[in-house]
Amino acid sequence: MRVLVVGGGGREHALSWRLARDPAVDEVLAAPGNPGIAEEARCIPVAADDLPGLVALVEREDVDLTVVGPEVPLVLGLVDALEAFGGVVFGPSADAARLEGSKAFAKDVMARAGVPTARSATFTRSDWEAGPSDVLSFLDAELGGGPAVVKADGLAAGKGVVVADTRDEAAAAVEACLGGAAFGRAGASVVIEERLEGPEVSAFGVADGREVVPLAIAQDFKRAGDGDAGPNTGGMGAYSPVPFVDEVLADRIVSDVLAPTVRAMAEAGTPYRGVLYAGLMLTAEGPRVLEFNC
Repeated sequence: MRVLVVGGGGREHALSWRLARDPAVDEVLAAPGNPGIAEEARCIPVAADDLPGLVALVEREDVDLTVVGPEVPLVLGLVDALEAFGGVVFGPSADAARLEGSKAFAKDVMARAGVPTARSATFTRSDWEAGPSDVLSFLDAELGGGPAVVKADGLAAGKGVVVADTRDEAAAAVEACLGGAAFGRAGASVVIEERLEGPEVSAFGVADGREVVPLAIAQDFKRAGDGDAGPNTGGMGAYSPVPFVDEVLADRIVSDVLAPTVRAMAEAGTPYRGVLYAGLMLTAEGPRVLEFNC
């Protein structure tokens, strides 16, 4: 079997490393790869967001299976393009990848599925132009004028979230997105939500469009500074297993979060296939979803 890994980061390095050791795999290719991946795979300089180039590469190299690592080509529809060509791909369609591509969409799915998450509201630049005070009133009327989280709706390389300690910080983040075009198109809409408290963990499951099989729980750290301070980054470090997540809690995460989300996507006609990542806060009331990644 010849396998193509799309992407060029640490995630794709890990995938390439493991695939290269599978006896069923004859060769691993990577597009575009990186110098570390080059020790495990044949790297080909095709960008991960170059959909026509990747389709041509799959055809030219007679690839049997494509594994897509980054979220951008998934949201752009790489899986759809390869499947239309007749390729076999591991990863969600563009419609399913909206779980990461739009935080507002993810909130709607969770509401339909009954998945526990933070209280929130979504606002657009049109809302802001119609009246900034109406937008910011959510911070006072619904969130009590205290700490809040402001999220750019679209993809922002893991950096589109502001965890505000005060109402003023939250208001400034909303104005930066809706009034000042921070994060560009990704910030044309924002999700404002209550700030949850508790340890954060990451849950992963492999889905076939109907069912989901859980993988190990991990804990990662996104804030840039020591002591969990500073802005969010694209991810600073992680470890697994997590000693305070026992089997009972792990099962609850599957039954309350992963399984109902996969079911809701299937019922909507957008079945999710691939790895579904749920970023969770373990609150005093139980796990709450912060975000989904694809």
